[in-house]
Amino acid sequence: MNARVTVTEANQIAFVALSRPEKRNALDLQMLEEISDTGASLASRNDIRAVILHGEGNAFSAGLDLNEIPKLAQYVTQNGGIMKRSHGDANLFQHVTTVWRSLPQPVICALHGYAFGGAFQIMLGADIRIASPDCQFSIMEGRWGLIPDMGGVALMRRLAREDVVRNLTYTADKFTARDALSWGFITELADDALARATEIAQGIVEKSPDAVRAAKELFNRTELTSEAATLLIESELQGRLIGTPNQMEAVVAGLQKRAPDFKD
Repeated sequence: MNARVTVTEANQIAFVALSRPEKRNALDLQMLEEISDTGASLASRNDIRAVILHGEGNAFSAGLDLNEIPKLAQYVTQNGGIMKRSHGDANLFQHVTTVWRSLPQPVICALHGYAFGGAFQIMLGADIRIASPDCQFSIMEGRWGLIPDMGGVALMRRLAREDVVRNLTYTADKFTARDALSWGFITELADDALARATEIAQGIVEKSPDAVRAAKELFNRTELTSEAATLLIESELQGRLIGTPNQMEAVVAGLQKRAPDFKD
Protein backbone atom coordinates (compact mmCIF):
# COMPACT_ATOMS: atom_id res chain seq x y z
CA MET A 1 0.00 0.00 0.00
CA ASN A 2 1.11 3.54 -0.62
CA ALA A 3 2.38 5.40 2.41
CA ARG A 4 -0.14 7.78 3.92
CA VAL A 5 2.51 9.77 5.79
CA THR A 6 5.90 10.86 4.44
CA VAL A 7 8.82 12.35 6.36
CA THR A 8 11.59 14.48 4.91
CA GLU A 9 14.41 16.05 6.89
CA ALA A 10 16.35 19.26 6.38
CA ASN A 11 18.41 21.42 8.74
CA GLN A 12 17.42 19.24 11.72
CA ILE A 13 13.72 19.77 10.99
CA ALA A 14 11.42 16.82 10.28
CA PHE A 15 8.66 17.65 7.78
CA VAL A 16 5.79 15.23 8.39
CA ALA A 17 3.28 15.32 5.54
CA LEU A 18 -0.17 13.77 5.35
CA SER A 19 0.20 12.20 1.91
CA ARG A 20 -3.15 11.21 0.55
CA PRO A 21 -3.86 14.26 -1.60
CA GLU A 22 -6.15 12.45 -4.04
CA LYS A 23 -8.55 11.93 -1.09
CA ARG A 24 -7.93 15.40 0.43
CA ASN A 25 -5.79 13.64 3.06
CA ALA A 26 -8.91 12.01 4.51
CA LEU A 27 -8.15 9.93 7.58
CA ASP A 28 -8.43 6.19 7.08
CA LEU A 29 -7.17 3.50 9.44
CA GLN A 30 -3.84 3.19 7.63
CA MET A 31 -3.22 6.93 7.91
CA LEU A 32 -4.18 7.00 11.58
CA GLU A 33 -1.74 4.19 12.34
CA GLU A 34 1.01 5.84 10.30
CA ILE A 35 0.51 9.22 11.99
CA SER A 36 0.69 7.57 15.41
CA ASP A 37 3.78 5.52 14.52
CA THR A 38 5.54 8.46 12.84
CA GLY A 39 5.07 10.71 15.83
CA ALA A 40 6.29 8.05 18.23
CA SER A 41 9.36 7.33 16.08
CA LEU A 42 10.49 10.97 16.30
CA ALA A 43 10.55 11.03 20.10
CA SER A 44 14.00 9.41 20.32
CA ARG A 45 15.55 11.48 17.53
CA ASN A 46 17.99 13.82 19.30
CA ASP A 47 19.18 15.05 15.92
CA ILE A 48 15.69 16.39 15.11
CA ARG A 49 15.14 19.71 16.89
CA ALA A 50 11.74 20.72 15.45
CA VAL A 51 8.84 19.04 13.64
CA ILE A 52 6.51 20.52 11.04
CA LEU A 53 3.19 18.77 10.42
CA HIS A 54 1.41 19.64 7.17
CA GLY A 55 -0.72 18.23 4.37
CA GLU A 56 0.04 17.61 0.71
CA GLY A 57 -2.26 18.84 -2.04
CA ASN A 58 -5.16 21.22 -1.60
CA ALA A 59 -5.73 20.88 2.13
CA PHE A 60 -4.35 19.81 5.47
CA SER A 61 -7.10 17.19 5.80
CA ALA A 62 -10.81 16.76 5.20
CA GLY A 63 -11.10 14.67 8.35
CA LEU A 64 -12.46 11.16 8.65
CA ASP A 65 -12.84 9.13 5.46
CA LEU A 66 -16.51 8.13 5.78
CA ASN A 67 -15.93 5.09 3.59
CA GLU A 68 -13.67 3.78 6.37
CA ILE A 69 -16.33 3.71 9.08
CA PRO A 70 -17.05 -0.05 8.72
CA LYS A 71 -13.33 -0.86 8.87
CA LEU A 72 -12.83 1.44 11.86
CA ALA A 73 -15.78 -0.16 13.63
CA GLN A 74 -14.27 -3.59 12.99
CA TYR A 75 -10.90 -2.42 14.30
CA VAL A 76 -12.49 -1.19 17.50
CA THR A 77 -14.39 -4.46 17.96
CA GLN A 78 -11.29 -6.57 17.43
CA ASN A 79 -9.00 -4.52 19.64
CA GLY A 80 -10.91 -4.25 22.87
CA GLY A 81 -13.06 -1.24 22.05
CA ILE A 82 -12.25 2.44 22.34
CA MET A 83 -11.94 2.16 26.12
CA LYS A 84 -8.72 0.13 25.76
CA ARG A 85 -5.66 2.27 26.51
CA SER A 86 -3.37 0.98 23.77
CA HIS A 87 -0.99 3.97 23.78
CA GLY A 88 -0.25 4.98 27.37
CA ASP A 89 -3.32 6.85 28.62
CA ALA A 90 -4.85 7.02 25.11
CA ASN A 91 -6.36 4.77 22.48
CA LEU A 92 -5.04 4.81 18.88
CA PHE A 93 -7.38 7.58 17.77
CA GLN A 94 -6.44 9.86 20.68
CA HIS A 95 -2.74 9.09 20.29
CA VAL A 96 -2.85 10.47 16.74
CA THR A 97 -3.35 13.86 18.39
CA THR A 98 -1.61 13.57 21.75
CA VAL A 99 1.61 12.13 20.34
CA TRP A 100 2.52 15.59 19.00
CA ARG A 101 2.01 17.21 22.38
CA SER A 102 4.14 14.55 24.07
CA LEU A 103 7.10 14.80 21.68
CA PRO A 104 10.15 16.43 23.30
CA GLN A 105 10.62 18.60 20.21
CA PRO A 106 8.38 21.58 19.42
CA VAL A 107 5.78 20.76 16.75
CA ILE A 108 4.46 23.36 14.33
CA CYS A 109 1.35 22.64 12.26
CA ALA A 110 1.03 24.40 8.88
CA LEU A 111 -2.58 24.55 7.72
CA HIS A 112 -4.15 25.35 4.37
CA GLY A 113 -7.42 24.58 2.63
CA TYR A 114 -9.32 23.05 5.52
CA ALA A 115 -8.95 21.06 8.72
CA PHE A 116 -12.23 19.33 9.52
CA GLY A 117 -13.22 16.90 12.25
CA GLY A 118 -10.36 14.62 13.21
CA ALA A 119 -7.91 16.85 11.36
CA PHE A 120 -8.94 19.79 13.53
CA GLN A 121 -8.20 17.70 16.61
CA ILE A 122 -4.83 16.55 15.25
CA MET A 123 -3.65 20.12 14.72
CA LEU A 124 -4.42 20.91 18.37
CA GLY A 125 -1.61 18.58 19.42
CA ALA A 126 0.97 20.94 17.92
CA ASP A 127 2.73 23.59 19.99
CA ILE A 128 2.18 26.25 17.32
CA ARG A 129 -0.41 26.44 14.51
CA ILE A 130 0.04 28.59 11.39
CA ALA A 131 -2.87 28.87 8.95
CA SER A 132 -3.37 30.44 5.57
CA PRO A 133 -6.08 33.15 5.66
CA ASP A 134 -8.44 31.12 3.45
CA CYS A 135 -8.26 27.95 5.57
CA GLN A 136 -11.56 26.64 6.95
CA PHE A 137 -12.15 24.67 10.13
CA SER A 138 -14.90 22.64 11.75
CA ILE A 139 -15.46 20.43 14.77
CA MET A 140 -17.47 18.32 12.36
CA GLU A 141 -18.18 15.14 14.35
CA GLY A 142 -21.69 16.32 15.27
CA ARG A 143 -22.62 16.23 11.60
CA TRP A 144 -22.17 12.46 11.68
CA GLY A 145 -23.89 11.89 15.03
CA LEU A 146 -20.61 11.70 16.94
CA ILE A 147 -18.59 13.73 19.42
CA PRO A 148 -14.90 14.74 19.17
CA ASP A 149 -13.00 11.77 20.60
CA MET A 150 -9.40 12.14 19.42
CA GLY A 151 -8.11 14.10 22.39
CA GLY A 152 -9.48 17.35 21.04
CA VAL A 153 -11.65 18.31 24.00
CA ALA A 154 -8.72 18.05 26.42
CA LEU A 155 -6.75 20.45 24.23
CA MET A 156 -9.26 22.85 22.65
CA ARG A 157 -10.79 23.99 25.94
CA ARG A 158 -7.31 25.19 27.00
CA LEU A 159 -7.11 27.40 23.92
CA ALA A 160 -10.60 28.87 23.56
CA ARG A 161 -13.44 29.89 25.87
CA GLU A 162 -15.62 26.93 26.74
CA ASP A 163 -18.79 28.57 25.39
CA VAL A 164 -17.04 28.94 22.01
CA VAL A 165 -15.95 25.30 22.07
CA ARG A 166 -19.43 24.15 23.05
CA ASN A 167 -21.09 26.20 20.32
CA LEU A 168 -18.77 24.89 17.60
CA THR A 169 -19.16 21.31 18.85
CA TYR A 170 -22.96 21.40 19.13
CA THR A 171 -23.49 23.04 15.71
CA ALA A 172 -20.58 21.47 13.75
CA ASP A 173 -20.46 24.77 11.84
CA LYS A 174 -17.54 25.69 9.62
CA PHE A 175 -15.52 28.73 10.63
CA THR A 176 -12.79 30.86 9.09
CA ALA A 177 -9.11 31.14 9.85
CA ARG A 178 -9.66 34.65 11.21
CA ASP A 179 -12.28 33.34 13.61
CA ALA A 180 -9.93 30.50 14.60
CA LEU A 181 -7.23 33.09 15.29
CA SER A 182 -9.51 35.34 17.34
CA TRP A 183 -10.78 32.39 19.41
CA GLY A 184 -7.28 31.11 20.15
CA PHE A 185 -7.11 27.93 18.05
CA ILE A 186 -4.54 29.40 15.65
CA THR A 187 -1.26 31.11 16.57
CA GLU A 188 -1.01 33.33 13.50
CA LEU A 189 -2.01 33.65 9.85
CA ALA A 190 0.40 33.56 6.92
CA ASP A 191 -0.17 33.56 3.18
CA ASP A 192 2.30 30.67 2.93
CA ALA A 193 1.74 28.71 6.13
CA LEU A 194 4.40 26.10 5.40
CA ALA A 195 7.05 28.74 4.67
CA ARG A 196 6.21 30.59 7.88
CA ALA A 197 6.26 27.34 9.86
CA THR A 198 9.68 26.57 8.41
CA GLU A 199 10.93 30.03 9.41
CA ILE A 200 9.77 29.50 12.99
CA ALA A 201 11.26 26.00 13.08
CA GLN A 202 14.61 27.30 11.87
CA GLY A 203 14.61 29.85 14.68
CA ILE A 204 14.01 27.02 17.14
CA VAL A 205 16.80 24.90 15.63
CA GLU A 206 19.27 27.73 16.24
CA LYS A 207 18.59 27.70 20.00
CA SER A 208 20.03 25.25 22.51
CA PRO A 209 18.14 21.97 22.04
CA ASP A 210 18.44 21.28 25.76
CA ALA A 211 16.71 24.56 26.64
CA VAL A 212 14.01 24.15 24.00
CA ARG A 213 13.15 20.65 25.17
CA ALA A 214 13.19 21.73 28.80
CA ALA A 215 10.84 24.62 27.95
CA LYS A 216 8.36 22.26 26.27
CA GLU A 217 8.57 19.89 29.24
CA LEU A 218 7.95 22.83 31.56
CA PHE A 219 4.79 23.86 29.71
CA ASN A 220 3.53 20.28 29.43
CA ARG A 221 4.10 19.41 33.08
CA THR A 222 2.60 22.60 34.49
CA GLU A 223 -0.63 22.87 32.48
CA LEU A 224 -2.73 21.81 35.46
CA THR A 225 -0.38 22.27 38.44
CA SER A 226 -0.68 24.69 41.32
CA GLU A 227 1.53 27.76 41.54
CA ALA A 228 3.71 26.10 44.16
CA ALA A 229 4.14 22.95 42.08
CA THR A 230 4.90 25.03 38.99
CA LEU A 231 7.62 26.94 40.81
CA LEU A 232 9.24 23.68 41.91
CA ILE A 233 9.18 22.27 38.37
CA GLU A 234 10.70 25.51 37.04
CA SER A 235 13.56 25.17 39.50
CA GLU A 236 14.04 21.48 38.73
CA LEU A 237 14.33 22.02 35.00
CA GLN A 238 16.48 25.15 35.31
CA GLY A 239 18.83 23.24 37.61
CA ARG A 240 19.11 20.58 34.93
CA LEU A 241 20.32 23.21 32.43
CA ILE A 242 22.65 25.48 34.40
CA GLY A 243 26.32 24.82 33.70
CA THR A 244 25.76 22.19 31.01
CA PRO A 245 27.84 22.34 27.81
CA ASN A 246 25.05 23.69 25.63
CA GLN A 247 24.07 26.30 28.20
CA MET A 248 27.66 27.48 28.49
CA GLU A 249 28.01 27.50 24.71
CA ALA A 250 24.95 29.77 24.46
CA VAL A 251 26.58 32.26 26.83
CA VAL A 252 30.03 32.15 25.20
CA ALA A 253 28.62 32.41 21.68
CA GLY A 254 26.50 35.38 22.73
CA LEU A 255 29.49 37.16 24.26
CA GLN A 256 31.62 36.43 21.20
CA LYS A 257 28.82 37.49 18.84
CA ARG A 258 28.95 34.28 16.81
CA ALA A 259 26.57 31.49 15.95
CA PRO A 260 26.54 28.83 18.69
CA ASP A 261 27.61 25.26 18.04
CA PHE A 262 25.19 23.15 20.04
CA LYS A 263 25.52 19.39 20.46
CA ASP A 264 22.54 17.06 20.23
